[in-house]
Amino acid sequence: MTSTTPPVPPIPPVHWKLVIDAADPHAQALFWSAALGYTIEDNDTLIARVLSFGGAPEEATVEFQGRRAWRDLIAVRHPDDPFDKDTGIGEGRRILFQRVPEPKSAKNRLHLDLHSGDRPRESEVRRLTELGATVEREVAEAGGTWVVMRDPEGNEFCVN
Repeated sequence: MTSTTPPVPPIPPVHWKLVIDAADPHAQALFWSAALGYTIEDNDTLIARVLSFGGAPEEATVEFQGRRAWRDLIAVRHPDDPFDKDTGIGEGRRILFQRVPEPKSAKNRLHLDLHSGDRPRESEVRRLTELGATVEREVAEAGGTWVVMRDPEGNEFCVN
């Protein structure tokens, strides 16, 4: 007698965000929004609501780009993805930067690969350097070539 496993029904795509620890989440949001062409989420309305019922203290907020933001958290999202107009929170491709007290101490276990598209890689590397990134090294291997860079807090990413 042969046993077969019934097929697993497909699930809808999982909603996700990439969370990156940061010493200065707002500076990271500025860098990565410019690097990726993403939008910095505006949580001003959500924060006002949370503060109004005592859900967070005023000290948990800062002024950022003329709006109220969380002191220790801020996210960027793809500009074409949907977002909740009441909270400003994206419902698609997002990166959330969260403040942590300890500095970066080792190589990333996860990193972003940026593809320069129809622009020459060298011009993309130059643009990212002007935004505050640094070049770590250029790599040429049998599988291809790319540039390993670091964002303003030292997190590695690659430009293909």
